[in-house]
Amino acid sequence: MFPTPSLRAGKPRPYSFPPSLLPSFPPSLYHSSPPPMTTNKKIPVALTIAGSDSGGGAGIQADLRTFAFHCIHGTSAVTCITAQNTLGVNRVDAMTPEAVVAQIQAVYDDIGIQAAKTGMLLNPEIITAVSQQLKTLNITNLVVDPVMVSRTGAQLISDEAIKILQNSLIPQAVIVTPNRYEAEILSGLTIRSLEDMTEAAGIIHRDLGVKTVLVKGGGMEGDLRGVDIWFDGEQLETLQTEQIDTHNTHGTGCTLSAAIAANLAQGKDILTAVLQAKQYVTTALNYALDIGQGQGPVGHFFPLLMGNRKTIP
Repeated sequence: MFPTPSLRAGKPRPYSFPPSLLPSFPPSLYHSSPPPMTTNKKIPVALTIAGSDSGGGAGIQADLRTFAFHCIHGTSAVTCITAQNTLGVNRVDAMTPEAVVAQIQAVYDDIGIQAAKTGMLLNPEIITAVSQQLKTLNITNLVVDPVMVSRTGAQLISDEAIKILQNSLIPQAVIVTPNRYEAEILSGLTIRSLEDMTEAAGIIHRDLGVKTVLVKGGGMEGDLRGVDIWFDGEQLETLQTEQIDTHNTHGTGCTLSAAIAANLAQGKDILTAVLQAKQYVTTALNYALDIGQGQGPVGHFFPLLMGNRKTIP
């Protein structure tokens, strides 16, 4: 059993978030055009390997918005095309593994990749191909969002795909970001408390060889909702921000992992990258979009909504 630190279930010790976590947006951003950049100035590049969400709230679309917010040039490798909206997913069409690999290679050969994240990889063939390609290219700042189970507990990929994800892709990651149910699969535990989350993080770190684990508490209940456990083998932190009362939470997992990748692309250390990403998601939830008839997405572009909140649908 993984030794449990002195943390009490239901009473997490909040991590103190520094006030400077989010980028500073000058007033001129909203009122006038910024001065032109020097034409030869380099900016970091991040790659998302995930599915397309036709509703625009999650997947590739959420990742690219998140990269843009962080002033990162976003690139993408599409693994599948979904027909979905705020009410749910109506259809999924997979790309061929060869097409996914070709997208990754094209970006790497010409533009370069400072960080990458994976989302929905859909099937064993795509997972295997992506894992092999990333290992060949030696992508070190790899964030794996192990999209296996939804926050409501519905399994999204096959048992075979889960096994390949565990054995081939997750060990390459600098951080893996499972939700409650995904952490249960990866650790073999039933997670109901803070102690369970902590033990699961330790097991995942030990058994899968991943450098850092972030067990997310979005699927937990009561005071534990939104409380995350961060563990790198030596340091353990309980991360907590304010709870936002909204049902419009579509794309939070994609957004968090994309924000972590963006911060890593900027050269930040892993804990800082996670802290800033978590604060970004919390603020985006506070500006979530009430669109459609179901679960709307988070407000990725909230700086443009600040000061104009009365106009938000």
